[in-house]
Amino acid sequence: MKKDKPKEYIYIGQYLPESKTNTCKIGKTNNLERRLKEYNQTTGLSKTTFFQYLFTCEVKDMTQVESDIKKTFNGFREKRSREIYFYSSEFFKQYVEFIKFHKLFLEEIPVKTDESKQVIKIIKKTTPSLKERGLTRKDLLQKAQKIKNDEFYTRYEDVEKEIAMYDKNIWKDKVIFCNCDDAVDENDDRNTSAFALYFMRNFKELDLKKLICLHYGGGIDLFNQGAKGYAFIYIVTKDGFKGEKIYPKNFTGSFDDPLSLKILNEEADIVCTNPPFSRAADYWKILIESGKKFLIISNFTNVITNSFIPYFYENKVWAGYNRVDWYLNPKKQLVDASGHWYTNLHVTNRVKYKNLKIMPLKEIPEKHKKYDDSKTLLVDNNYIPKGYKKPFAVSAFPILSGVLEKGYKLIENKEYYPYINGKKRFARVLVQDIN
Repeated sequence: MKKDKPKEYIYIGQYLPESKTNTCKIGKTNNLERRLKEYNQTTGLSKTTFFQYLFTCEVKDMTQVESDIKKTFNGFREKRSREIYFYSSEFFKQYVEFIKFHKLFLEEIPVKTDESKQVIKIIKKTTPSLKERGLTRKDLLQKAQKIKNDEFYTRYEDVEKEIAMYDKNIWKDKVIFCNCDDAVDENDDRNTSAFALYFMRNFKELDLKKLICLHYGGGIDLFNQGAKGYAFIYIVTKDGFKGEKIYPKNFTGSFDDPLSLKILNEEADIVCTNPPFSRAADYWKILIESGKKFLIISNFTNVITNSFIPYFYENKVWAGYNRVDWYLNPKKQLVDASGHWYTNLHVTNRVKYKNLKIMPLKEIPEKHKKYDDSKTLLVDNNYIPKGYKKPFAVSAFPILSGVLEKGYKLIENKEYYPYINGKKRFARVLVQDIN
């Protein structure tokens, strides 16, 4: 008798609730129960750490789906040789959406740890159940999402390259505020943020008034600066340049600390930093509501993500000049993660305009244009229909290339999900020619 073909699954899981929650594992298996058991029998796990699924689903071809995940999220992988991916709430959302919209996706298998006797049985062999520990799965997820996947240090050359694109007079007599762990060690450039280092080195040339940098005093000792949050103040006196570290009582150094907000609202002229990717939505809200000028790095998908689209829709932010794909980890090793500069400073002669292929619809190659079930036009590969008066949907790339400065506008302040043959596709945004 012919045996039934084993089912194929894709899963996303984490070791919770301790230090590994800034990454997750995205893998494949023919047996979810067995795979979970294997992870939780791994030697070296502490009594308070265990592996748990965050998302599981059945697919037609797990090998192909896994391969497509690797290609799509190559820049999100901790190491090219492993299936370990950087984790934050925003990243997790992107992973799940990609899998669920994949053509080989069959169905999601709900993760119900408290109700599944089989899963509980496996977990009890290695650690007490959530109920016994007085926790719910939601508690663990919330804890995981607060553990930042944010140890991406901006490289000096990327700061230098972007700032060089702006009129030098922008900075004249301004207070620059670097409010996201822009630590300073005046005796060691290696333990100084690239932002802080750049502005100190170019303080006189840019004719700055003051530089204020904040160091976050969280559980991770970023830049080897100690566990206490501090503010670094850098000015010019009659005796030359002077820098001073101040350690206010109970100051965390976080961008949303009361003192940080006071500096933002009362002293800062221009904010320039690399905010934590995992808290980007919180950071953008605070920054944009402050009304200050800014030049920051954030995830390149922000332009098609609901938390950020309204800012682009209201013309409160636009793409800077450059994409940022390479960062340094705490060991000063290169790691890749897809970022981009964003600003509300004036942008002229954007280099990426040349990426846009603006032409009449009939001239756009057929393979780069199609219609969804609602008859909305979808265009890819940076093609933009000229003279087409109906709304059409684009990915992040045309927005980052400056299409909104070429006579086109966003017509909705939210994501647009096209359906093709009844199947939901990747998020886009709707734009329209207003020439």
